[in-house]
Amino acid sequence: MCARVVGGYRPAVRIVWNSFHGRYGDNPRALFERLRDRVGTEHVWLAQHAHLAGFPADVTTVDVDGPEATEALEAADLVVANTHTEVEWRKREGATYLQTWHGTPLKRVHRDVLWAPPGRLDYLDRDVALWDWLVSPNAVATTLLRQAFRWDGPVWETGYPRNDVLASAAHDERRAEVRDRLALEPDRTVVLFAPTWRDDEGYDTSRSVPLRLDLELVGRALGDDHTVLLRAHNLVSGRWEATEQPWSRDVSTVPSDIADLYTAADVLVTDYSSAMFDFSVTGRPIVFLAADLEQYAGQTRGLYFDLWPDAPGPLVRSTAELVEVLRDLPSVREQYAAPYAAFRERYNSLEDGHATERVLDRLGLG
Repeated sequence: MCARVVGGYRPAVRIVWNSFHGRYGDNPRALFERLRDRVGTEHVWLAQHAHLAGFPADVTTVDVDGPEATEALEAADLVVANTHTEVEWRKREGATYLQTWHGTPLKRVHRDVLWAPPGRLDYLDRDVALWDWLVSPNAVATTLLRQAFRWDGPVWETGYPRNDVLASAAHDERRAEVRDRLALEPDRTVVLFAPTWRDDEGYDTSRSVPLRLDLELVGRALGDDHTVLLRAHNLVSGRWEATEQPWSRDVSTVPSDIADLYTAADVLVTDYSSAMFDFSVTGRPIVFLAADLEQYAGQTRGLYFDLWPDAPGPLVRSTAELVEVLRDLPSVREQYAAPYAAFRERYNSLEDGHATERVLDRLGLG
């Protein structure tokens, strides 16, 4: 990947970054932080006003929902996004678009979903038509993403740049920094609650979204040496029906990158989110709170495969069951050691701390 040569002069490579429609994080963040000081590169991030605080002060941003976003995209040599770029723009001749996507799918994606608002998928297909390359974290994801997006273009099966920090020597440093920033003592047990979204709730922005976790019960059961970090999916953040307790904190917007929370957490509680695949790089326990499993799998969204017989952690149906599991995490580690190891071998074989290097080498920016 290089800039055009005009009259013998080679201008800087102009790169536009988009993560979750205006946040600072995920695969784009990992790639950007490796390139940000590279001579011969210029960088612009698409940003939402509500999430500007998550960007470093010296990063150039434009309003993702304003005309400056279109101008930046149409002037770019390279666009890097981890989701659909929902901006009206035309990719100029010679520009390239790298789509990293944002997870190994358990829940159905794009053309495979059970339901979507009329016209929604056709609209998103306009973005897919602009992609030049698609990044995949593993062979399973490659097959599913090709199917979901009807994609027959190049797939770079490299692992995910966003997970490098989870598998590298930088992990402990990031963990200490994030826990200090969140005022979490080193000996505190941190539970990260990070469920996915429901299509029947996510598209109706006028509706609040139930937490599906009894915070009162969690606090009483686990005691004051535990903290629960609440992380909503980006499509429903700010809409949870939840009141923070002394033992909980809503971190749906800050930190802006969930990888920071993975480093800080001692256990992940999720449902059908791709967070499970990323968090498993840490080797720490995962618990699945999935009270609506049959509804979600059969009507709301649909799942690609039946994870539960070989899940890397226990499946519970209620907060009461959940707290019993969280009270004895050593037993969870022991009981699920074998399926956890098999899960990591299947999905994390490329998560070795060097995915960023592999992607940048493919781009010619290594």
